[in-house]
Amino acid sequence: MFQGATALSLDAKGRLAVPARHREALVTASEGQLVLTAHPHRCLLLYPSPAWEPIRDKVLAASSFDPRAAAIKRLLVGNARDESLDSAGRLLVSPELRLFAQLEKQVWLVGQGTHFEIWSDAGWRQQQEVFLGMVDQSLPPGLEDLAL
Repeated sequence: MFQGATALSLDAKGRLAVPARHREALVTASEGQLVLTAHPHRCLLLYPSPAWEPIRDKVLAASSFDPRAAAIKRLLVGNARDESLDSAGRLLVSPELRLFAQLEKQVWLVGQGTHFEIWSDAGWRQQQEVFLGMVDQSLPPGLEDLAL
């Protein structure tokens, strides 16, 4: 279970050091193979490969003739890259994916249960503002009875 938000820095080569508290669980869940891809909200998704495969298969099963399904395929599968952590626990983020997510020096690694989101600092701050703007609204379907 991946949870929590951590501010991290990309190095000059575009590598992200995965925090030690997540590293072992990520390697165990991924059997050493990770998938990094784009998300429509302009962040990146980092999945252990076994968790990504059913999502990929479901996306690929959609009709290529439906423009929306084709767009989702292009974004999620077309940008997917097989990755692994190096011996220092770093993940290389390709220049194309860094450009897509507008990643600069500071980024955020945000646990989402089965996977992580990787946000630019500005993108993550914007997400926080969006949420705070929704505080007085009703909760989305499926969370109506959530109590904290």
